[in-house]
Amino acid sequence: MSEVKSYQVWDAPTRWFHWINALCVMTLAAVGLVILNDGALGISNEGKITLKTLHVWVGYVFVLNFCWRIVWAFVGNRYARWSRIIPGGPGYLRALRSYVASFVAGSPEQYLGHNPLGRISVAALFVLMTTQAVTGLVLAGTDIYYPPLGPWVARLIAAPGVDPSTLVPYAPQLYDKAAYDSMRAMRAPFATVHLYGFYLLILTAILHIAAVVVTELREGGSLISAMFTGRKLIAGTPVDLPDQRPKT
Repeated sequence: MSEVKSYQVWDAPTRWFHWINALCVMTLAAVGLVILNDGALGISNEGKITLKTLHVWVGYVFVLNFCWRIVWAFVGNRYARWSRIIPGGPGYLRALRSYVASFVAGSPEQYLGHNPLGRISVAALFVLMTTQAVTGLVLAGTDIYYPPLGPWVARLIAAPGVDPSTLVPYAPQLYDKAAYDSMRAMRAPFATVHLYGFYLLILTAILHIAAVVVTELREGGSLISAMFTGRKLIAGTPVDLPDQRPKT
């Protein structure tokens, strides 16, 4: 039986991003579902404004945390970088075929970082999170007039003589009707993309969690605990082992 060795894999910024992101996504999903069902729940306009404000503030944390992860993918350790978290690069398709074959055979190849299938999952999550971040910022500005677009939108739709800084949602007497209707028409496709992007993100996140659990059970490697400790316990020689001695 191969000796089990401990390897430092996930650095602290990567681990912090992961758990902050998970908390943000869960909170945004919960608040978003309440907002989507506000009518059935009998929520007042004031209540909806409170919920949307909470959604936006958590969204800001989500966006800032995600932007930090994008930067860290250029300067983090070898397993945090773009070359190790998204599919592609020299030999990727060969590695993907080899990993799938080994997984089907019941003896998956060991990886310190993301395995070739995991990189596809991470890429999908990054695309969906980018979509939600961009569309969410647009909706924040066109729904409750929050930055970065909110002040500009407020100036665009304020009725003559109305101070744009006093605009609040659900107050049609404060709006120029033609400008407001035009803004809402512009907003509509962003709202649609945000809604369906939300469903896709939740589905992808569930599949990602399921894949992590299955991989943990099939190949070991302390995949889940490594996102807390930063270290993986692996028996045998990982495919992506760098030229360094592992710590035991």
